[in-house]
Amino acid sequence: MPQALYESSLTSLPLLGRGKVRENYAVGADRILMVASDRLSAFDVIMGEPIPGKGALLTRMALFWFDKLQGIVPNHLTGDDPLSAVQTEAERAQIRDRAMLVKRLKPLPIEAVVRGYLAGSGWAEYQKTQNVCGVALPAGLRNADKLPAPIFTPATKAEMGDHDENISFEQAAAIIGADLAARVRDISIQLYRRAADFALTKGIIIADTKFEFGLDADGTLTLMDEVLTPDSSRYWPVESYAPGRNPPSYDKQFVRDWLEAVRIDGQPWGKKAPAPALPAEVIANTVQKYEEALQRLTA
Repeated sequence: MPQALYESSLTSLPLLGRGKVRENYAVGADRILMVASDRLSAFDVIMGEPIPGKGALLTRMALFWFDKLQGIVPNHLTGDDPLSAVQTEAERAQIRDRAMLVKRLKPLPIEAVVRGYLAGSGWAEYQKTQNVCGVALPAGLRNADKLPAPIFTPATKAEMGDHDENISFEQAAAIIGADLAARVRDISIQLYRRAADFALTKGIIIADTKFEFGLDADGTLTLMDEVLTPDSSRYWPVESYAPGRNPPSYDKQFVRDWLEAVRIDGQPWGKKAPAPALPAEVIANTVQKYEEALQRLTA
């Protein structure tokens, strides 16, 4: 198992911010070094234990998908070698294989979620209202059912430690403007369709995913951050998919399921920091899931 990086520390570059998984460093005025750590978040809480090699796997998968999705919308990649952004071998060792050197953009304040299947918070909402984020759906759908067509279900971006909040398209349009919201919706669904169709040829169902967009200095809409990784998507192996229950998955659902079942002093964990310590077998199984997803997609 590779050595884990819980948190990068680059003194040669200004730190712009730490997210749940990534650190962003300024490279001049127009570029960002985005470093994927081995941290894992679940229920918007960062686990205390890293998942060794996860950051490198996420970076390889994101780069794979950026390549597959070319031609739909510009992305944030500069094509520059991330290792060129730091000064010392010690810093290069920290970021090797786990960093992207990207354009500095103005991020849109919404997350572009596309669902092709009914799962997670969408399933919970559907059971109460027969809607998901204001999108009316047919009666009688089961957990994990394929939807008649992919739907756009945006969310607000939460501050660290808070939960993202599902919103309607109309609410998204009020935040970023109707024209831009419509472009984000249409492009997101196009990205999802291409990715989901390809993944099916590799025996993987992409049930849902989250895209993030920004605007460059000219106002060009640009795909940014990670894309279609197990951290931002729900991956199901085709061979074990069956509607009516939560299918086994390649994403961090394995960790979520363990956290749902764990008891602390006889009580369920409250989904607030601090998180319970992940056992070694949960960490090992999570590494295996991420590796298997990457291998299946890229084989």
